[in-house]
Amino acid sequence: MDVCILIPTLNEEKSIGWIIDEFKRLGFENILVMDGHSTDRTVEIAKSKGARVVVQSGKGKGQAIAEAFQILENDVVVMIDGDGTYLPEDVHKLLEPIRRGSADHVIGNRLENFEKGAFTKLNLIGNKILNFIFRVMYGEDLHDILSGYRALTKDVYKSVELKKQGFEVETELTVETLAKGFKIVEVPIRYRKRVGRTKLKPFRDGIKIALTIYDLLKRYSPGRYFYFVGTILILSGFAIGVKVVVDWMRHITHYLMATLTALLIIAGLQIMVLGALSDFVVRNNFQLRKELLELRKEIKALREGERDVDA
Repeated sequence: MDVCILIPTLNEEKSIGWIIDEFKRLGFENILVMDGHSTDRTVEIAKSKGARVVVQSGKGKGQAIAEAFQILENDVVVMIDGDGTYLPEDVHKLLEPIRRGSADHVIGNRLENFEKGAFTKLNLIGNKILNFIFRVMYGEDLHDILSGYRALTKDVYKSVELKKQGFEVETELTVETLAKGFKIVEVPIRYRKRVGRTKLKPFRDGIKIALTIYDLLKRYSPGRYFYFVGTILILSGFAIGVKVVVDWMRHITHYLMATLTALLIIAGLQIMVLGALSDFVVRNNFQLRKELLELRKEIKALREGERDVDA
């Protein structure tokens, strides 16, 4: 396979050289460093090690990755953070499911094997909560959607539409892959303590990621997105309705609150019906995309077989 190693960086002079050297030792010569306007020697070191360096036009990790996907044309892109927390030698674990044809997008799961001090207690708890929320809302058995070590086929990285500019990009990549009908698998990888200070702000970025998980639900399953809103309205209507009924039994009448109760419940039911219709349409499109992808792979395999016979 034609593989490109993509490394988004921002002030990673302490680790970038080692990462590039390790990938070259493993035989990966095509390395793209997408730099976010570093103020240290990151760019200088990356160039001296033989990597191709592009300074992103905007700001944020998400924007850097989206811009890199527009530039690249390789069969497979392996994404890895430039902070030295991931081991380049684990790259073959990520590539193996793609080589076998059993996955289009492979995520390196850090949470099964991490070095002491790699996560603070707050970060570890936050990661587990966010992954649990994702599994509940999306119904997908993934345990590390925030991992920065991934392998994606060209079909995937050229199809996804990335709009998030910050650390929410991993979540968006995961949801977009699922929404486009591609297959994701996880493989266990090792995770080390970061070299230098982290750029992640646990509370602020954690809240952003949680909101992103919910916001992206409408791309993957609009029904679930609308069900949540509809359920809140219906429960609110019932809560107000209980008060209306209790006060009515005490000979206290609330005409306006009774009207509000009816409106909330009716609106909630209508939104849930809308969600069911939306989900039906999206699921049909989802299934159609999967079938087209399978057909495309079969045609590609037939063409390659014909070329081998001609040769």
